[in-house]
Amino acid sequence: MESLLVSTGVVALAEIGDKTQLLAFILAARFKKPLPIVLGILAATIVNHGLAGALGAWITSAISPEVLRWVLGASFLGMAIWTLIPDKIEDEQTQIAGRFGVFGATLITFFLAEMGDKTQIATVAMAAHYAAPVMVVIGTTLGMLIADVPAVFAGDKLANKIPMKLVHSIAAAIFAVLGIATLLGAGSGFGF
Repeated sequence: MESLLVSTGVVALAEIGDKTQLLAFILAARFKKPLPIVLGILAATIVNHGLAGALGAWITSAISPEVLRWVLGASFLGMAIWTLIPDKIEDEQTQIAGRFGVFGATLITFFLAEMGDKTQIATVAMAAHYAAPVMVVIGTTLGMLIADVPAVFAGDKLANKIPMKLVHSIAAAIFAVLGIATLLGAGSGFGF
């Protein structure tokens, strides 16, 4: 249960101000069709984070527990730093909709935007850390939806009222605590 709760909370916080949340704002403003946008976000996240969770599970079986502890600790600390760097969205990511409709455009752009994104990498790290990839994927997917669905429905009005620096600082602190705890051996109770 801890893997579900932590992965949900960390990704929800990390996603605020992230490029995929910015993409949700843009798609919502451009198309004004929230249901296909939300369904596209859900489908893209399940596929993307499912692959990331599988990679995390594989890493757990391929790397010794001691090496894994150091890699995960360093990864979480890297995520803490990365979370403090603001994201930007590329305009071409929003141009796909003309060919694939709103759902297809959301699915494709969200999937591509998540490739190598901090929430995808966090999913890999948490799936390896907790050795519970299904719960982590469910959690990270919920976290994405918690951050992105309000963006779809509230658009720019909500974005201007959220203290992004504070939210990013909290997410960075959580990643840092996870990193330090992992380096100090806290992951030993999770199957390493």
